[in-house]
Amino acid sequence: MTESYVLTFFQNAITIAVILVGPALLTSLIVGSLISLFQSATQIQEATLTFVPKIVIVGLVIAILGGWMLEKLIAYTTQVFESLPMLVR
Repeated sequence: MTESYVLTFFQNAITIAVILVGPALLTSLIVGSLISLFQSATQIQEATLTFVPKIVIVGLVIAILGGWMLEKLIAYTTQVFESLPMLVR
């Protein structure tokens, strides 16, 4: 196992993590910002108001993109398992 292999492995792991988590985090950020804007416009300062819409929207995003996320994760896992024999050398 060389340094370049380890760096490439961790770079790919971080990249796949960002790709998989990105849509859920981005939608959570957008929904939170819109609700915050609504709260400031209507002067409703309820801290728990943002949680339910965020949970629902993120759940929908995961339900819609879950298959694609699983395909990406399976492809990466397969790639990792296929590269294991190279580690023994």
